[in-house]
Amino acid sequence: MNASLEPRVEPDSKTPEPRRLQAQPLSAQPLADYGWMMDIDQAFAGNAGHPINAGTSRRVDMPGTLSLHAHEGQAQMTVFRARAQGVEGPWHLMERHQWGSQTFVPLGQSHEGSPACILLVALGASSPDETTLKAFVVGARQAFTLRPGTWHHPLIAVQERDFLVIERRGPREDCEVMHLSRPVQVWL
Repeated sequence: MNASLEPRVEPDSKTPEPRRLQAQPLSAQPLADYGWMMDIDQAFAGNAGHPINAGTSRRVDMPGTLSLHAHEGQAQMTVFRARAQGVEGPWHLMERHQWGSQTFVPLGQSHEGSPACILLVALGASSPDETTLKAFVVGARQAFTLRPGTWHHPLIAVQERDFLVIERRGPREDCEVMHLSRPVQVWL
């Protein structure tokens, strides 16, 4: 997800009617084609994980495989400070990173159990296959990793918050941006 993308496009009389997409709670099975997720509270429920650091901590590994080293890439850990956006959109574009995965971990607390963000994803070889568009509601205690090549909308935060992001950094930019044929509106 790239912070330097063009500003949101405002619809005009020539803009096609938006496609409405119901957001579903983030869970492992519906996300499987696009990446992996972890519900942090569930991961540690019932004293799960294994003890480390002389028993002062417990460890549960995030599912999936990070892909960060293609085309002379290296792992980079960064923090995104996301502005709150209207969940519904309309959303006009998607991006993808062919050479690296991206992992997002919400930081801080949410207000009254509100979600951290909306994840809008699609599959597709050379452009987003709009028949595969899915929207997920990401909880404040959920992390997710997008597979390399997964089309996604730039970060859609429900409220201003920080996200820890693990992604590929390399000598060449790895971000393709495509406009959707129809804007997408998401509802919860």
